[in-house]
Amino acid sequence: MDGVIAACEIRDWSRVAERAEAGPPNGKRVVVAMSGGVDSSVAALLLHQQGYEVIGLMLRLWSGEEGYEDEFGFKHNGCCTPDAVEDARALAHALGAPFYLKNLETPFYDAVVDPFIQSYLEGRTPNPCLNCNRTVRFTHLLNMAELLGADYLATGHYARIRGDAESGFQLLKGVDPQKDQSYVLHSLTQAKLAKLRFPIGEMEKPAVRALAAEWGLPTASKHDSMDLCFIASGDYRDFLLRHAPEGSIRSGPILLLGEREVGQHDGLPFYTIGQRRGLGIGWHEPLYVLGADRGRNALIVGPKAALATQTVEIERVNWIAGAPPAAEFETTARARYKAAEVTCTVQVRDDDRARVTFHQPQRAITPGQGCVFYEGEQCLGGGLFMA
Repeated sequence: MDGVIAACEIRDWSRVAERAEAGPPNGKRVVVAMSGGVDSSVAALLLHQQGYEVIGLMLRLWSGEEGYEDEFGFKHNGCCTPDAVEDARALAHALGAPFYLKNLETPFYDAVVDPFIQSYLEGRTPNPCLNCNRTVRFTHLLNMAELLGADYLATGHYARIRGDAESGFQLLKGVDPQKDQSYVLHSLTQAKLAKLRFPIGEMEKPAVRALAAEWGLPTASKHDSMDLCFIASGDYRDFLLRHAPEGSIRSGPILLLGEREVGQHDGLPFYTIGQRRGLGIGWHEPLYVLGADRGRNALIVGPKAALATQTVEIERVNWIAGAPPAAEFETTARARYKAAEVTCTVQVRDDDRARVTFHQPQRAITPGQGCVFYEGEQCLGGGLFMA
């Protein structure tokens, strides 16, 4: 590893060490989940200044055969690069805090990567970040925080927590509407919220970067990570070709409304509901992916109007309060991460299922994506669209 560290980009952390004065000790210990990025770095610095005893913790989730290989023969991917590890470690050192790097590649593959592959093969379009938060990140991180004797776990998410153990905890949207991450946190529970802190949830992204620059953080202008952490190329199709069982992805017919053949597809997992580009179809009107007939290995396409959906079923539902507001209630929902909220009626079916009826038909509802409910700034919980 020494060779890899030597190969990292050299950054000057001296200004941070000079300015990182701890506030009066408050007797609380916090583990900060660090990624080497600006958000988790500012979160750690804020807590340090608030008098917390900070411990840095980074998860190594994936290297994989698709990762690039450095000059020393080490594999790296979109996350956990040597530079990211050393940026997180250097900040912890500047704060006088211990730093740990926890290898979770096997649990991550089993809980996130393999289900990602299987979901595509079964006709869903998964959001692996939702699954990671549910099964890995806020499980293993909280367990590590407990083992390290910490009172809290903190992350650099743009979200807020309100309430207490007596009145109940609420998950609120981040102040910055462009960066709000409550959607991907909808699987959190009361027990987890009691142990969590989101220090930058009250800030907008430009203010976070400005504060990082003021403190001399070398990562103040570091770009946000946008791609899936386990796909170095950013192309999930290439990833599926490498990892899916042989023969599970086959070309087949494209059928207009399930009947007339109008072309050939390259493999059903390579298409998602609502897709228009890349179909290779010449037609008198634009055609969109409506779904798939897996029995015939056929891709079903049709006009834009056929994409409208009003009533859907969702599964794996989590209610942050521990129970739904009522057996049936009206609220707003996001059908995708950055989608606008729309009004709907929710009918609770059982412990982890619900029926959602949108007051206006929605376009391209996609199995495997999250349906997350809100009441004003409060995130109520959510689930996944069923096929």
